[in-house]
Amino acid sequence: MGSLLIKNAEIITMNEQNDIFTGDIFIKDDLIAAIGTNLQNPAEKVIDAARRTIIPGFVQTHIHLCQTLFRGRGDDLELLDWLKKRIWPLEASHDGESVYYSAMLGIGELIQSGTTTIVDMETVHHTDFAFQAIAASGIRALSGKVMMDKGFDVPAGLREKTETSIQESVDLLAKWNLYDNGRIRYAFSPRFVISCTEQLLKEVRGLSIEYDVKVHTHASENQEEIKIVLEETGMRNIVYLDHLGLANERLILAHCVWLDENEKRIIKERGIHVSHCPGSNLKLASGVADTKGLLDMNVSLSLGADGAPCNNNLDMFNEMRLAALLQKPIHGPAAMDAKTVFKMATIGGAKAVGLEDEIGSLEIGKKADMVILNLNQFHTYPSEADTISRIVYSAGRGDVETTIINGKIVMENGFMKTMNKEVILREANRSIHRLLKRAALT
Repeated sequence: MGSLLIKNAEIITMNEQNDIFTGDIFIKDDLIAAIGTNLQNPAEKVIDAARRTIIPGFVQTHIHLCQTLFRGRGDDLELLDWLKKRIWPLEASHDGESVYYSAMLGIGELIQSGTTTIVDMETVHHTDFAFQAIAASGIRALSGKVMMDKGFDVPAGLREKTETSIQESVDLLAKWNLYDNGRIRYAFSPRFVISCTEQLLKEVRGLSIEYDVKVHTHASENQEEIKIVLEETGMRNIVYLDHLGLANERLILAHCVWLDENEKRIIKERGIHVSHCPGSNLKLASGVADTKGLLDMNVSLSLGADGAPCNNNLDMFNEMRLAALLQKPIHGPAAMDAKTVFKMATIGGAKAVGLEDEIGSLEIGKKADMVILNLNQFHTYPSEADTISRIVYSAGRGDVETTIINGKIVMENGFMKTMNKEVILREANRSIHRLLKRAALT
């Protein structure tokens, strides 16, 4: 991949010492080879980043790339109506081309707003096309096809047999897990308890152990969802997942808005990772998760934007600000400070995906996933304020200048280098028109 020297930047390392200093970073191939001041390493490319800020790339632990085309198509609905009336019909109408461009559209937005790693959940079919987009774009990802072998009001295009769901998942894992030296990894992705049989969830538990991969699912997002799970299983979500043996350190749970104390205890004791999605939770009127309580218990907590039709953007700056502000009226102004939220967005996400030794902070030997910010803006000045406060409370996606993933510059000075923006925008429009007709939602 070559070598790159970035000089004279303010560097926010997010290492254990929380070092922040002005200096240089030397990248060799896909790794940070040196970090310090006045580095003299010869490099194929040198970036003078004076008056710029370098941060670890954001890690978003709950994304639906397959839904990016549906932006603006699911507004002002609560979760189950949103799924049944809009999202499931559109997902069922996907073809391979539309999945590819939906993924590319989402990845372009993620890269432009500083996200370098995602945990992605696709739809039932055509997931290979999403992996092709992930591979071509250069983003780091854990992804998997969604698994749905039961449920009411599920369109025919999303209904699958248990054995088919499992076989297709294993086939995708065999093809894509650890692709490009581990940049892409597979995660089994049962949608949520009410769309999965007990047999499927037990199979997923065993396969997760066999292949040593993550399980990514939704839980306790909505009170009606919890009511259905109680009626069907006699248990609340987290208790049921624990009963099935899925509650362990390989499990990433999106949302967890409505937890009782017993469920919180299970999450803590089993080492489950929780992905907090404040923007989505607000837009779908799902509620406000008790993230302060979870952090007080030392639960692994990270952030995700969820999907474009329930947010309606994939911007980590927005999620950080919301995550901080939402807890303050409940627990007091110091409840969720900027440094805590920034940690959730970087090294906290890395821990959730099991890659804290590779990403999430800027340290020698780690993968070169980083973002160069230009904070010389009206909305981020005066510059004498704490830099992390400026990033969490004042900065936005427009302040991202350059994004580097796996040692490769994927966006430089706002220009996308791994995708053709105009083609993607054009094909995204063509694809959604086709899906709307197919789903009879025009």
